Amino acid sequence: MARRLSPVGLDFIEDAPVRLAFAAEAAAPPEAVYRALAEEVVGWPRWFRAVTLARPTHGGSGREVRLLGGARLQETVMAADPEQRYAYRVDEANVPGVRALVEEWRLTPAGSGTHVRWTFAADGSAPFRLALAAARPGLGRSFRTAVRTLDGLLTVRRAAGQ
Repeated sequence: MARRLSPVGLDFIEDAPVRLAFAAEAAAPPEAVYRALAEEVVGWPRWFRAVTLARPTHGGSGREVRLLGGARLQETVMAADPEQRYAYRVDEANVPGVRALVEEWRLTPAGSGTHVRWTFAADGSAPFRLALAAARPGLGRSFRTAVRTLDGLLTVRRAAGQ
C-alpha cells in the first residue's frame, strides 16, 4: 500500500540524513542526455534496467515510476533545467520505512560529452537507512550501467541522424 512521504524541498538534496551520490561520463552531449531524462520519460525502461515503467503525469509535472521488485512511486518534478539538472521528489511510495526521497541528476559538459551525477537523498526508519547503505554498491552499479546503456542508445540515435 502506498504511503504519502514528506513534501521536502530541493534543499533536502544537501540536508538529507542519507545522501548517495554517483558519477559517470557519457559521450553524448548534455542536451541529448537531458532530453532522455526529462522529456522522454517513457523511455527510461529501455536504458535503466531497474525501471519497469515510467510515464509522465499531471501534464509532465509529475511521474509514475515502477521498479523491479514491485516498488511503485508517484513523483513531482522539482527542477527541470535544460542541459543542467533534473530533480524529482517521491510523494507516494509502497517502500517500507521511507519518509522522504529526492533524486537529482546534474549534467555538466565534459569535452564533447557529459559528466552525469546522480544524487539519491533520503530519510527513513533505521532499518530503511541500513538497507540503503547496504544497497549503495548495487545502486552505483545500476546507475553506471544505466548511463552506459543510455549513452549507447544516444550514440546509435546520433549515427542515424535522429
